[in-house]
Amino acid sequence: MADYQGILQPGENLDGSAYLPADASTVGWGRLPRRGDAPVVTLDPGDEITIDTVSHEGLLPDQGQDPAAFFGAHGVPRERVLDDAIAIAATRTRRAEDGPHVVSGPIAVRGARPGDLLAITLLEATPRVDYGVISNRHGRGALAGEMPAGPHDVSVFTPISLEADGEWRGRLPLTEGGERAVSFPLAPFLGIMGVATDTAERAHSVPPGAHGGNVDIRHLTEGATLYVPVQVPDALAYVGDPHFAQGNGEVALTALEASLRVRVRFDLLDATDAAREFGTLAGPLAADATHLMPTGIDADLDEAMRACVRQAIALLGARYGMAPHLAYAYLSAATDFEISQVVDLVSGVHARIRRADFEEVL
Repeated sequence: MADYQGILQPGENLDGSAYLPADASTVGWGRLPRRGDAPVVTLDPGDEITIDTVSHEGLLPDQGQDPAAFFGAHGVPRERVLDDAIAIAATRTRRAEDGPHVVSGPIAVRGARPGDLLAITLLEATPRVDYGVISNRHGRGALAGEMPAGPHDVSVFTPISLEADGEWRGRLPLTEGGERAVSFPLAPFLGIMGVATDTAERAHSVPPGAHGGNVDIRHLTEGATLYVPVQVPDALAYVGDPHFAQGNGEVALTALEASLRVRVRFDLLDATDAAREFGTLAGPLAADATHLMPTGIDADLDEAMRACVRQAIALLGARYGMAPHLAYAYLSAATDFEISQVVDLVSGVHARIRRADFEEVL
């Protein structure tokens, strides 16, 4: 995470490289790109771009759809509320049945073809504000029906601050209005990264799938990559759902949601190279310098777990030539399977396969 220097309004403090703002012409709200959509920007494989992303928290109808008023009620002066968030809430329409997320794109990557893998790497993630929101809404979250305990949805305003250890952390009071607070480290990432679906209708922004989308894998921080099988020519990629921090599970419905300025690189693996590196992927694959993270996604958490195990076995076979029964044994002895999230209509599981374990076989 780059050093935080204060609020980042649209267009401010840029270095002159490619830049995608968040405005009415460059974002969708609640739906994802599909085949035939016109790109808002076109890149070559290997290109980098800076993108201003906008969190949906503070923009939604149950929060008044007026970010200046919503955050102002928490003591944030108007000049510290993002201009693009205010403009999107005021000018963009969103149907009640759509998802909540503000999504930047579509971004065309020249030459991408169905069967290829698009690699989306988060190079840098910088908070645009020094606060965020953690929400729990009725009928949502791991404890739907139990939480929220009262009649109203709950949106917890959460400031971030620089602690004595030099680390930026979020702070939550132990009791409503209390002075004692717990702090936790930030680890910014994008909850949504993916490619357009080969469908006539735009996919809902909440459930992830083979297209990527709202995968909410907290390990996709700076330096990490999400590989997604391309479905349509030029991929028509997108990003959104910026987070300051999230725990595995994201149990309350949202994590610490807040707007980020990100620098992203888009690379392309053709179908032959992709098969050699990773085998046939049924869905997204996350990766960083230390781990490979195959995924499983299903409405049933047990089925998501099974799908993730199958994908991990297939990955180990394709990449390292490992026999299925031995890969199964290795995964049982040496690999953690984590719940990505249980709140996005379908549940997600990801494995954490250590690259170092296989250094001697390459």
